[in-house]
Amino acid sequence: MTDYLADVQKYDSGADEAVVNKIVRHLGIALRNRDSALVSTSDPDELERVRERWCEKKLGVGGSEAHAAIAAAAKAMAEDRSKSRVTFYYLVAKELGKLQTL
Repeated sequence: MTDYLADVQKYDSGADEAVVNKIVRHLGIALRNRDSALVSTSDPDELERVRERWCEKKLGVGGSEAHAAIAAAAKAMAEDRSKSRVTFYYLVAKELGKLQTL
């Protein structure tokens, strides 16, 4: 899956390509491996890593606000069996109002 913008646009038709590219650059090498390029919302450890590494370290948001944003992204992507990490991170950042700070 290399058309990250198209995948994000399934959930946000007005997605900014520059923001999506910043997320892709942030994730870097993790996107080369199919397993690490996807998010498993059924794995609590995975969601904790998203909270720690994306919400807290990159976006500067923690606690219940981060948990709520992750839950909202998981709910939005619930029908998608292969949840792209780029799209998931985009939706979390959007939920937190942090897209323009990336």
